[in-house]
Amino acid sequence: MITANDLNFKNKKALIRVDFNVPLDENFNVKDTTRIEAAKPTIIKVLEDGGSCVLMSHLGRPKNNENEFSLRHIIEKVSSILGVKVQFSEDCVGALALEASGNLKSGQILLLENLRYYEEETAGNRAFAKRLAQHGDVYVNDAFGTAHRAHASTSVITEFFPDNKCFGLLLASEIVSVKKVLEDSKKPVTAIIGGAKVSSKIGVIENILEKVDHLIIGGGMAFTFIKAQGGEVGGSLIEEDKQALALEILGAAKEKGVQIHLPVDVIAANSFSEFASTEVRPIDNIAQGWMGLDVGPESNANFARVIAASKTILWNGPVGVFEMAQFAKGTISLGNAIAEATQNGAFSLVGGGDSVAAVKQFNLGKKMSYVSTGGGAMLEMLEGKELPGVQAILE
Repeated sequence: MITANDLNFKNKKALIRVDFNVPLDENFNVKDTTRIEAAKPTIIKVLEDGGSCVLMSHLGRPKNNENEFSLRHIIEKVSSILGVKVQFSEDCVGALALEASGNLKSGQILLLENLRYYEEETAGNRAFAKRLAQHGDVYVNDAFGTAHRAHASTSVITEFFPDNKCFGLLLASEIVSVKKVLEDSKKPVTAIIGGAKVSSKIGVIENILEKVDHLIIGGGMAFTFIKAQGGEVGGSLIEEDKQALALEILGAAKEKGVQIHLPVDVIAANSFSEFASTEVRPIDNIAQGWMGLDVGPESNANFARVIAASKTILWNGPVGVFEMAQFAKGTISLGNAIAEATQNGAFSLVGGGDSVAAVKQFNLGKKMSYVSTGGGAMLEMLEGKELPGVQAILE
């Protein structure tokens, strides 16, 4: 795997696909700088070698070049994080954009306007990719968040850099971290899969059953498993049409010698609200009109015991509605247990939008071995799929 660390960028212009698809508030201020900070090591490497950087990214899903999706809004924040004044091109292709990139000197950075202002980007249009390719001597993909998309800037563009392409340092570390769980893991391996629906995680569960010793299932999806086994789950979230699938997963796990750990108790609420009345209930005995919104204390203790004995831990998805304070205890308890195991030598990988958000919200990020920046891309890697953006660099 050739990364930016293997190349010398002296007097070269690096065209870097970054993932600056960051959340903005109503005044267009960046609310979360994680993705910008994550791209910094690659950009600084190029500059320190004596090269220049042309950065390209998308932002949101524009339909008609709406101003709210302009990357102009993030220029100041990017400049302050990188410690270098970043220039901006009002377009990502065309004469003015080419003039801007053509005039770049060593040590300078140019950010191109939103790639998705052109529908050719998501269509993977070859002619558009060729126009983008004119901006650089070397192509660097450092955008894990879009590596699972066969877009013009992520996979098609590599055709124009047959011998001058590499992985950025962020993308390389993402790949290494997922492989550490799937291929090079120390046993026992525990995967924690949470979130609302079994259907969105079925590919991941099927693929990792081959690799794990323990599978903790939490969040809304747990109720489909409990109901499938005859439990009463009240008004809790379930997928009626996935109960047979849940039983199949339990059967497959048993066959492979994987221990499945489901919650045994929940914090039940009489409404989906921060101000609901709550009580601790066995997960298979929730009254009608009540719903489970977090795992209960006994489940927290059970999960913590499994995690403490693990050497490799994958966490994808919260185990409760952590956005509401009174249903966040299970996710916090889980996060603390993983942090403690990590401190004791385990390798922990956290990925997927909600679990990453939880880790940030509860200040646990620095206590994990690796926190992924790409939700969809990480899920597809865990499902065993090849990512177009990764394959294009390897070919």
